[in-house]
Amino acid sequence: MPVDTLRWQHIEQHIHSFLKNYGYGEIRTPAFEETGLFIRGVGKDTDVVSKEMYSWVDQGNNNLTLKPELTAPVVRSFIQHKLGRLQPINRLYYIDALFRRERPQKGRQRQFHQFGVEAFGSEHPEMDVEVISIAYHIYKSFGLKELSVKINSIGSPEVRPTYLKELKSQLESHSEKLCKTCNHRLSTNALRVFDCKNSNCQLVLDEFAPVISDFLSDDDRIHFDMVLNLLSELKIPYTLDNKLVRGLDYYTRTTFEITSSALGSQDALCGGGRYDKLVEQLGGDSTPAVGFAAGMERLLIVLDDISEPIQQNCDIYMVILGEKALSKALIIANNLRVDLNLSVITESSRRSVKAQMKEANRQGARFAIILGENEIKNGLATIKNMNEGTQEEIELNKIIEYFKENRKR
Repeated sequence: MPVDTLRWQHIEQHIHSFLKNYGYGEIRTPAFEETGLFIRGVGKDTDVVSKEMYSWVDQGNNNLTLKPELTAPVVRSFIQHKLGRLQPINRLYYIDALFRRERPQKGRQRQFHQFGVEAFGSEHPEMDVEVISIAYHIYKSFGLKELSVKINSIGSPEVRPTYLKELKSQLESHSEKLCKTCNHRLSTNALRVFDCKNSNCQLVLDEFAPVISDFLSDDDRIHFDMVLNLLSELKIPYTLDNKLVRGLDYYTRTTFEITSSALGSQDALCGGGRYDKLVEQLGGDSTPAVGFAAGMERLLIVLDDISEPIQQNCDIYMVILGEKALSKALIIANNLRVDLNLSVITESSRRSVKAQMKEANRQGARFAIILGENEIKNGLATIKNMNEGTQEEIELNKIIEYFKENRKR
């Protein structure tokens, strides 16, 4: 509804302005993609692909899916348009609608919206830190308090098999304590066990799961240590979370979430990480990359709790009395909009002066221009300052000049 879209527009405009300052350009991808893109990119054993996608076969026998996440479509576009050959580093961002067949609840609908960034071309820790810094500071700029970064490294793909073998070995000996879904994940993709929300499964992980940081290569550890050092230098608070693997298969090395303890148990605001193999996996040249995605609905809920409602106020309300004043009033209103970029609402119900002034107040107008048959005859209009309660008569041909001088009042 219009009262809600004012808040959406405010947030979107802030995101556009904020990310422009970091040198990121907006990318917009189609509402749907080939289903195979998400199977290859996100992972067939993830909840997103196995349970939540809206997919269909069209009249041309193409398998299509409404996009459930944005990284894979952005990577597909990056490859298709050969962006990596145009410049060494590509910084992209998006604000878009997504679709997942989840149980609707507060802050989570089956059509939902995300904003986020994807940075291509650098394998170095400073790129991770730039992305994390953007996520942290954009929430800070919205006025959110008690922010922190939960962070982990899941290592490079080369060390993953050794860890997965040990994880599977440890958990299989306690499989009777795991839920049915986790037992299935052990045989398909054991890393996905960490996504389980079952409290018993989490207890098993706490007690028996090996710590992934113990399996990192020397290069992985150097990379992660540098990320942490730079975060400390930037005074971005973080906590290590050994179970943070994120819910999608394409992540490598750094994974992170931005949280706020002011939100209670549902403290996660956004999440992301590095995905150095995804571009190559989807058919492009080997290109390191890192990014994050954040829920818009979640942000709106949080901002509703901490900020004042946003109201759409107009600059001028045209109070029109009689048909003879109608055409002149519409001409003046149009000139004020075009020449001075002012918001002007014209009366269209032919109500009484009292009713029109009441409407001007309801619309939050700063000024009311009262124009009737007598005013047209005398070549004057009555202009009322709604904030100060004062009014004066101004010649019709000097109204534009009057508001040039008083537009800030």
